[in-house]
Amino acid sequence: MPRGRKTWREKMETVKEPKIVDDPKGKGKMLIPTPRLVDALVRQIPRGKVSTSTEIRRKLAEDFNVDLACPLATGWFIKIVVGAAEEELRMGAEIDKVAPYWRVVKPNGCLPVKYPVSLSILAERLRVEGVKIAEKRGKLYVSPLEDFLYKFS
Repeated sequence: MPRGRKTWREKMETVKEPKIVDDPKGKGKMLIPTPRLVDALVRQIPRGKVSTSTEIRRKLAEDFNVDLACPLATGWFIKIVVGAAEEELRMGAEIDKVAPYWRVVKPNGCLPVKYPVSLSILAERLRVEGVKIAEKRGKLYVSPLEDFLYKFS
């Protein structure tokens, strides 16, 4: 009898190895990361700082000595990190024990609208950590982004 969909945690824990492939657009070698690799980087972002998917991809590519990390796969895996963290919070986990996905913002500093929590909750989590949030044209941004941007070493 089929069990149905996997939980976010099951998706996170699926044992997969990262792959290095030729970029279909001819930009060199490309890393297809894993949810665990993305989760590990998200957990490195310190309180009071934010990072972007672009910065996460840059760090992954650097770590694997390739030209780039796949933007689509990295985006999917960020979504898995978000889903797993929210799943853990619903099950009673303490907020400081889950991957702090709210610290991952768009490259322009805008808070992501596709996360499974409201923008007001994302903004509040960041404000509690000392990150300044501004509203511009109905969207919420980390402002100024440069003051709060975490770059992986």
